[in-house]
Amino acid sequence: METRILIVDDSAVVRRMLAGALEATEDIRVSGTAANGRIALQKVQADPPDLIILDVDMPEMDGLQTLEELGRSHPSIPVIMFSVLTERGAQATLQALFRGAQDYVTKPAGAANSAEAIRRVREELIPKIRALVHRQGKAGRTAQKRSRCPSSRPGEFEVVLIASSTGGPAALGKLLGRIKSPLPVPILIVQHMPELFTAYLAQQLRSQTGLNIHEAVDGEEIAPEKILLAPGGRHMKIAVKSGRRIIRLDDSPPLNSCRPSADALFLSAANAWKSKVLAIVLTGMGRDGLEGSRRIHHDGGRILAQDESSSVVWGMPGYVVEAGLTGDIADPVGLGDTLRQHFLSLRSRP
Repeated sequence: METRILIVDDSAVVRRMLAGALEATEDIRVSGTAANGRIALQKVQADPPDLIILDVDMPEMDGLQTLEELGRSHPSIPVIMFSVLTERGAQATLQALFRGAQDYVTKPAGAANSAEAIRRVREELIPKIRALVHRQGKAGRTAQKRSRCPSSRPGEFEVVLIASSTGGPAALGKLLGRIKSPLPVPILIVQHMPELFTAYLAQQLRSQTGLNIHEAVDGEEIAPEKILLAPGGRHMKIAVKSGRRIIRLDDSPPLNSCRPSADALFLSAANAWKSKVLAIVLTGMGRDGLEGSRRIHHDGGRILAQDESSSVVWGMPGYVVEAGLTGDIADPVGLGDTLRQHFLSLRSRP
């Protein structure tokens, strides 16, 4: 069955490039193109596509305005933002992800020729289209399970790890927003994103939750109440130096095609904290975090996972659940409540 795509971009060159990249794929068809949001909304009204690829900067009606209108008129159609890898593009894309866009792809920069640009777009865009359209077909089929408080032993957990990818920014906002006040342990987060984007993600999460969230710095000491986000394009690992646990950022090869990688963080954290790790795997494509979750589980730590019905893509959490590594499954709000209640219960014990 064909997936019908509407391309919305003010550049005719970009529209042609995207159309050429997608129509070379057997199960994907470009059902229409639009040069701005107003035209796009008219076309969606007349012939709703299965998915929309939406530029950020456009005349008359830009991507954010268009996204808001789509959220009111056609909320079930998934949207992938198509943005430039600049500070302005990163900031606008993050706003779009918090306002309902499911994912994003950055426009190819530095490609030697059009063929190289098309290849890059195809490699990144097509798997996301298939994952999102497949997810729409399964929406609502999975019954939600509420997670229970993960531990009854005082001081069991000394660190919280969070991994997320597609749909992660919005899920992180909901989860962290339930914490209300800093936890007595550090929280370390890996969100699959390139450089520039994570700085704005930290900023947006700070504004939304009131918590002190910032990008991690190499050599930074890890301490209670800190919430550190892996910088885009770099692995975040844990090292122990003179009895202190510190952040190590590196540019070693991607793991599971990801940098930063959840497995890089999870495995190094398991070495540093052994059984004292509580890890949460949120929405995302692929299986990054699975091997690290296996190690944490083996060492006596605990894994929580986002449920399928609230996930944009139930890849990362789904693999963890299917591997039998957790029975604690909930939506991001439920996961955030679990964290808050657990650490509040520790504070109330004599």
